[in-house]
Amino acid sequence: MTRLILCADDYGLAPGVSRAIVRLLAAGRLSAASCMSLGPAWPGHAASLRPFADRADIGLHLTLTDHAPLGAMPSLAPEGKLPSVGRLLALSLTGRLERAEIAAELERQLDAFQKELGRPPAFLDGHQHVHQFPVVRDAVIGLWRRRLAGSQAWMRFCVEPWRTTLRRGLDAPKAWLIMALGRALRARALKAGIPGNHRFAGIHDFSGRVPYATLFESFVADAGTGTLLVMCHPGEVDAELTALDPVTSAREEELRFFESPAFPAILARHGLRLERLAA
Repeated sequence: MTRLILCADDYGLAPGVSRAIVRLLAAGRLSAASCMSLGPAWPGHAASLRPFADRADIGLHLTLTDHAPLGAMPSLAPEGKLPSVGRLLALSLTGRLERAEIAAELERQLDAFQKELGRPPAFLDGHQHVHQFPVVRDAVIGLWRRRLAGSQAWMRFCVEPWRTTLRRGLDAPKAWLIMALGRALRARALKAGIPGNHRFAGIHDFSGRVPYATLFESFVADAGTGTLLVMCHPGEVDAELTALDPVTSAREEELRFFESPAFPAILARHGLRLERLAA
């Protein structure tokens, strides 16, 4: 048996992204959403999400790149802005991250999430998969153990078979790096008693050269057994998104697909339905 969790990332990034995710949640076409709680507009975005907190897994999208942190980070963000994902990865791989500073910021982001939604997140993951990076992953595991142990909260593990990634043929080096980091996180997390998904899919290059409907079917066609988590990035393009993120038109293509009849048809063809992991 396969349990399919479809998770939309980046809730709170920009108004158009949040609106799109709310529409899909209301239509029953998502089973999870991952939220960025560090932006100044987060309280307003959170208000729109509250009605769905018992209908979907609402999680925390821990963010350590490109945005302003919630508190002072003199080592990682000396000028008040977090580094690019490439810079953060380089610092993490060379042991130049301060775990205590990162742990404090992750605590602040969890506090901001709980303040607005009135409950802990259903899961933890990371914007641009930063929760898997060396040093960061230890801070994330520590956060779960301090704040979420004893709850149903889970963690995203970005792991799929190497051959599946290769067969898809889209940005394989990037996917393999994410999978290698995911395996390291999963080993540590499971040892700490933290549950999570068995399989993962959703990585692509956002180029549009392969229709998203084709991509999505490839994500679920090899589902295997256990829990498959597919991440997605639906959204409406607005000025705020364009200023903050390079992924724009691909989000609108994903939104059109999930609102179309093609989406439930693919699920039916593969005998799948959307489920919550926390349930």
